[in-house]
Amino acid sequence: MRIRRSSLSIAVAAGAAALLLTALSPSSAAAPGHGKGAENLGDPDYGVCRGTDSRCYHDWGNFDPAEGYRLLVYSRTAGPRHAHLGTPLGSGMNPPLNDDNVAVKAMLELGRENGFAVDYTEDVTQLSSAGRLLSYNAVMFLSTTRDTLDDAAQTALRQYIRAGGGFVGVHNAFGTEYNWPWYEGLLGNANFYDHSANQPGVVETVGRRDASTQGLPQRWAFSDEWYNLVPFPTRVRVLAEVDESTLARGVRGNLGHPGHGDDHPVSWCQYYDGGKAWLTTLGHDVKAWTDEPMDGDRYFVQHLLGGVTSVLGMAPFCR
Repeated sequence: MRIRRSSLSIAVAAGAAALLLTALSPSSAAAPGHGKGAENLGDPDYGVCRGTDSRCYHDWGNFDPAEGYRLLVYSRTAGPRHAHLGTPLGSGMNPPLNDDNVAVKAMLELGRENGFAVDYTEDVTQLSSAGRLLSYNAVMFLSTTRDTLDDAAQTALRQYIRAGGGFVGVHNAFGTEYNWPWYEGLLGNANFYDHSANQPGVVETVGRRDASTQGLPQRWAFSDEWYNLVPFPTRVRVLAEVDESTLARGVRGNLGHPGHGDDHPVSWCQYYDGGKAWLTTLGHDVKAWTDEPMDGDRYFVQHLLGGVTSVLGMAPFCR
């Protein structure tokens, strides 16, 4: 199956440098609900520079635009596996794909059509050294599940981010490495708690300056299993939210989470511990990754592509 990718273009840009955590304060969009929905969900101190100020970034010259842009897609699961990932992949880098590996295939096509190279793996040994990861401008965790990294890969990811690396977390990246506080911080001080029924809703675009929100409608229909979060993202730039009032089957999660009220984020970005992170809880439905018709799928792809290219360094980041 092929994914529609026509008329998607991204401007190339640059920029970044390093900041003190104490200079940062939560964004106005980072407080849940204005008295509605779940509140007091915590803002732990991860002991790193994090937030929306580019001085948190370590611009150490590890990525030369003249050498092109490369993305590593990691989709290993150590628990439930989303249907858009399809059959588990073989060992090594870039193993053969099956027809049902639609999300990985979609990322390969996005790369071909938009000027960046994509490698993919579910082999944790391919993430065993920061030096190997530094050959990529960004690493994407694509619906990874549970404890998907070993000690060597955890260390490598942290050192890679500290060297100015980029991270893209998609959908169940939020259901990964639950008991590793540094990774929770990389997600923007957020973790998956539970989700509502998989159902149609309306996504609201927050701002139009970011590469991932430029050209999107103010409101667009989309279907997902809408993630409820504990803790709730803080010190991030919220890029998109779901309008909970449009969820006909309600926002209450299967473990009782009441939702986030007026401010229920689904995408955001931040600088973290020297690196860059763009994050979205969207992407559950297989149809979001294929040519099969689905309301809002082209906007989801446009949103994701903008986020990826901004983390890669092809467009301004987290505006």
